[in-house]
Amino acid sequence: MTSDWSTVAVRLALYAMLATLFGLSAFSLYGLRAGERADAVALRPWLVATAGSALIFSIIALLLMASVMAGTPLWPVDQEAVSALLGGSSIGTAWKVRVVALAVAGVAAMLARGRAAWLTIVMAASALAIATLAWTGHGAMDEGTMGWVHLGADILHLVAAGIWVGALVGLVLLVARPLSRVDAAHLSLTHRALHGFGAIGTIVVGTIVVTGLVNTWLLVGIVNMLHLTSTLYGQVLIAKLVLFGAMLGLASLNRFKLTPAFERSVAAEDHAGALSALRSSLAVETACVFLILGLVAWLGTLAPPASAM
Repeated sequence: MTSDWSTVAVRLALYAMLATLFGLSAFSLYGLRAGERADAVALRPWLVATAGSALIFSIIALLLMASVMAGTPLWPVDQEAVSALLGGSSIGTAWKVRVVALAVAGVAAMLARGRAAWLTIVMAASALAIATLAWTGHGAMDEGTMGWVHLGADILHLVAAGIWVGALVGLVLLVARPLSRVDAAHLSLTHRALHGFGAIGTIVVGTIVVTGLVNTWLLVGIVNMLHLTSTLYGQVLIAKLVLFGAMLGLASLNRFKLTPAFERSVAAEDHAGALSALRSSLAVETACVFLILGLVAWLGTLAPPASAM
C-alpha cells in the first residue's frame, strides 16, 4: 500500500507540473499580449520551475516504477531494473521522449522573456510531454484500431485538461495581485483574459466530455456502468465526475455572473468586491482541478472494470 500511495503522489505531482507547464504557456499566447507576459504573471519563473519540477518527478517516477516491477527497494537504485525498463519497453521510450521534451521546454522557457516564438516551443514540447503520459497509462492498453482510438482520446483528454489547468493558474495569478498594485491597466488585462478563456473554455469542456465518454466506454464498459459503486475504480471515478460537475458550475458562475459583474465594477471604479468574489471562485475551482488530478493519478493505479472481462 505504501508503494501504491507513493506512486499516486508522484503521478499527481507529475500531472500537475505538466498540465501547468503546457496550459500556462498556452494561456500566455492566447490570453496575454507581448508586453504583458513578463510583468502580469511572472511567466518565465513559473515555466522554468514547472519544467524543472516535471523533470525531477519524471526521474522519481522511473525509479519508483523500476523498484515496484523488480520488487526491490527504492534505494539503493536497482540499476539493472532501470536499464531493463528504459531499454526494452514502450514505457522506457515514452519516458525518454518526455525527458527530452521537458529539457527543450525548460531551455525555451529560460529564453522566452515573453516572446511568442519561444513560448510556442514551450507549449509544443510540453504538449508532447503530456502525450507520453497516455502512452504509459490505460490509454495504451488496447490494440489495433480501438487502441489508436483509445490512445488518441486519452491524449486529447490530457491536453484539454492541461489547457484548463494552465488557464486557472494564470487567472489566479492575475486576480491574486495585491490591491495596492492593481491599476486600470491590470484590471483591463484581467477582464480580457477572463473573457478570452470563456470562449476557449467551451471547446475545452466539450473535448473533455467527449473524450471522457470514450475513455469511460473503453475502460468501464456499458455492462459495468450500473455496478460502478461496487468497485473501488468506480467509486473513485464517480468522485472525479462529481468534482468535474462542481468545476463546470463554478466555471459557469465565473463566465455568466462574476465576470460581467467584474466588468461593471471596473467601469464604476469600485472593483474590490467583485475582484474578491472572483478570487474565491477561482481558488475553489483550482482546488477542485487539483483534487481531480489526484483522483486521476489514483485511477491510473487501479484495474478498470473492462480489464476483468
